[in-house]
Amino acid sequence: MTANPTGGLLVSNTNYIRSFLSTASNDPLLPQDLRQTAADLSSQSSIPYKALRSIWFSSKPDTRPELLSLFSGSDFIFTSPKAREKSEELKARLRKLEELAERKAYKELVKDIMPKKGTDEPFSSYKDQLGFGLHVLVTMFTGYLFGYAAFRALFSHNPVMNAAGGILEESVDWFLILVPCIHRFVGILSTLHVRG
Repeated sequence: MTANPTGGLLVSNTNYIRSFLSTASNDPLLPQDLRQTAADLSSQSSIPYKALRSIWFSSKPDTRPELLSLFSGSDFIFTSPKAREKSEELKARLRKLEELAERKAYKELVKDIMPKKGTDEPFSSYKDQLGFGLHVLVTMFTGYLFGYAAFRALFSHNPVMNAAGGILEESVDWFLILVPCIHRFVGILSTLHVRG
């Protein structure tokens, strides 16, 4: 790629273009600056299209060649654009994203080796606590009614025995609810003890 200080399109200089430029540099009908430009461009290997076009348009139509024949055998020379500078904010952001990607790749790499973090903490939110509390209340009430009704059918409407049946059923419910909670609590304590 060629550097182009003026910017714009460049064309390669051919013998036909050189001949036209040397004729234009000696043409007394052209302005002095265009004659000087034509003389300067005739020795270069690539020339700006805009300068060549302005010289061609300023020349007399009967002395200038056809535009198509002027460019025959010539190639376009494309210049590489100037590399854009990244702002400091963008550089910082890219560094941060690169660090995040490295961390993620590292976690993926060691996921089989590293122990998983315990995110299974019971009752970690109010929603869990309220849900558990309502579940206990509904279960206890249902259990009490079931025990009351069962003992009422067995002991022919004796109010003391009916209440005892409800209480007995409640104690069974408490046992069924507390055993899994105690087991989970012991599991949490053992993981905390292993980490510590």
